[in-house]
Formats: sequence, structure tokens, C-alpha cells
Amino acid sequence: MASITPWKTPIDRHHPHTRIIWLLQDAGAYWQPILSEFARLFAHTKVFTAVWKGFLPGFEDSFCVEQIGSIKVLSTTQKTMGYAPSITYLSPKIVQPLLQYKPDVIFTTAFSIWTILAIVLKRLGHWRIIVVYDGSSPSVEYRGNGLRSYLRRQLTRWTDAFVTNTQAGREYLIDELGARSDRVIVRPYLVPHPKTYEKSSPTITLGNLEQLERHRPVFMFAGNHIPRKGLRELLEACILLQQKKHQNYSLLILGDGPQRAELQAFAEAQSLESHIYWVGGVPYEQVGSYFKQSDIFVFPTLEDVWGLVGVEAMLFGKPILCSQWAGTAELVTHGHNGFIFDPHQPDQLAKYMIYLIENPELVKSMGEQSRLVMQDHTPEKVAQSLSQVVELVLSP
Repeated sequence: MASITPWKTPIDRHHPHTRIIWLLQDAGAYWQPILSEFARLFAHTKVFTAVWKGFLPGFEDSFCVEQIGSIKVLSTTQKTMGYAPSITYLSPKIVQPLLQYKPDVIFTTAFSIWTILAIVLKRLGHWRIIVVYDGSSPSVEYRGNGLRSYLRRQLTRWTDAFVTNTQAGREYLIDELGARSDRVIVRPYLVPHPKTYEKSSPTITLGNLEQLERHRPVFMFAGNHIPRKGLRELLEACILLQQKKHQNYSLLILGDGPQRAELQAFAEAQSLESHIYWVGGVPYEQVGSYFKQSDIFVFPTLEDVWGLVGVEAMLFGKPILCSQWAGTAELVTHGHNGFIFDPHQPDQLAKYMIYLIENPELVKSMGEQSRLVMQDHTPEKVAQSLSQVVELVLSP
């Protein structure tokens, strides 16, 4: 937690008529708890998004939302071990709603086409712009792309404030793009809400539950089955456990993707199948039941600018074995509420897995530390922090 810089300005809610627009590529499960709480503070809030699949249970009609066009992601190359360089297309039809709604403040995500349009129209609309920037990693910074970096620097000049989940994001915005240090607020804003998982029910069969009880601790992985997520590296760590005669554990694997068949075949060839339960894809609101069945969460990603799944695990009071290349590693204090490791070195992960297998009493105590960390990272507190940023950009 030492790396997280809280924003100190007192909250001022005396703007009942402030009109705020959110421009989101996808107003899905990750965003809805935050938007719901934010709309409680600012009644005149409207969300425009390119992807809308409906409200999560418990968040119905908690904010005003309208879908504009659709989203198209064009990957310029296939990069297997990290984020693939891409260009995201969003509909220019957003211009008319912006001019009609006449917002005082626009929240927009990163350096999207909608961010560009909001900045181009800024003088005409007389609004303030706050960019929310998930975080930074080598593949998303495009430091080797001179044109892209130049464009981002120009957009930064016209942005009134930034909010980012991580210190890495802050350093990139200030050092590389020239953002004012007093206008870059580090505040983890993509955080879960407990009520999202209240109706969560497991689809694990009784036989599987009995197997999990016999082979604890239960490690859990959740994510797309693609190289960037590091699942193969996790399986390689499990091979090392097997070589060291550590058999008393289980691994729950949630998710699906193009690599699944290959990874299942790999696990079977290495005689790991007796330890693994392949859950498959799970609706977002059901993930909580699997967190409840697990003991330790493993996040072996090779590159993630944030990684909400790690924060969800902490909400459920789980120790987290977290890749050093995940943005959420900033919320992990090594040896306190988990361990940070290099996923390219499976022996490091195996060492920490063995340590927790051999010291089961630490699982509960470290998990409790994760839960305590999350007391400072609730959707309610995020909404309050974002309201302070609104105050900042509207102040004379």
C-alpha cells in the first residue's frame, strides 16, 4: 500500500446541477459498481458506451446508459506473450450526443478515438476532460512509435486531469507524456463490489467438492486461456511441485480460450490431471462461488496493466501469488498478503506455492491482510475520490 498515493482534497458535493458524461468502450461488469456509486453523488451523470450487455444483478437502472455504435479492434500484429498492438475503432456518432448533453465534465478512457473527439470539441463545448488510464506496461506505452507518442503528448496538453490505477501509470503519464504531476491522481478505480457476487452459486459437483476437500490448499486461476495470462507457466510450476513430491493440493482453473486444448493436453502429459479441475467459462456474477471454494489465488500474467481478478481475490480474503508484471502487484506487500514473483521463472512460483502448502496457518492470516487492504478500495470510496477530481477540474 505504500506505493498508492491517496488524494487528500475534502469532498465537495455542492454541485447538484453538474452534468457529467462517461465515455467508455465497454460499460461492463468491471465498471458498473463504480458508475452506480458515482451516479449517487452526481445525479446528472450519463454513460455512453460502445458495448452494452445490460445491467448486472443488483445494479439495475443504477445509472443512465446509452449505447453508441459498436467497437472494432484491429490488431496490427500477433504478439503472443503480451498485448498485441492494436487500433480500436469507435463510432464518431458520439459527437452529436456530446453537443446535445452539454456536459461540464467528461470522463473518458485512455487515448481512444472518443477521447480525441472530446478534446477537439473542448473549446466549443467548454467542458473539462478527465482521462482514466488503467495503468502502464511496455506493450501499451508504444514508446517506439514516434507518431503515437506525439499524438498522446498533444492530447495530454488538453487534458485537465488523469486518474490511474497504478504508480506505473502515473510515471508514464508524467515522465513520457509530460502531464502535470499535480493533475495525475493515483487511485485504484477498477475495484469490485461484494453485492456483485451475492447470488453466486457454484457449479462444482459434489464429487469435485469432496476431491477439493481432500487436497488442500486449493489454488485458483481465472482468466483467458491465452499465452499472455501465464497459465502454462503456472502448470510448469505444478510440474516442479510434483518433482518435489508435493501432491496435497488442488488447482481450480476458470476460463476458456484458444489455448485451452493445448494446455489440457500438456497437463495430462505431465500427469497433473489428478490435481486440476478445469471449470471452463463462468458468468461474471458466479465467479464468487469459486473464490469461496479456493484458498489461494494465483495471478501468473506475463503482462496486465491492472488485473481486476487479483483485486477480487483480495476482496474474498485470499492470499495472492501475483506476477510482478501485473498492475495489481502494487496492492500486494510481499510476504504480508501474498508473494510477488517473475512468471518467466516458474521455480519462483513453485517456491511460494510450496511455502503455503507447508505453512497452512499462513493462508488464513495472509488472506485477512488482503481483506484489510480492500477496506480502502471500495466502489463507494472510489466514487468519492472521483468526485474530488471533479472538484479539482471545476475549481477556478
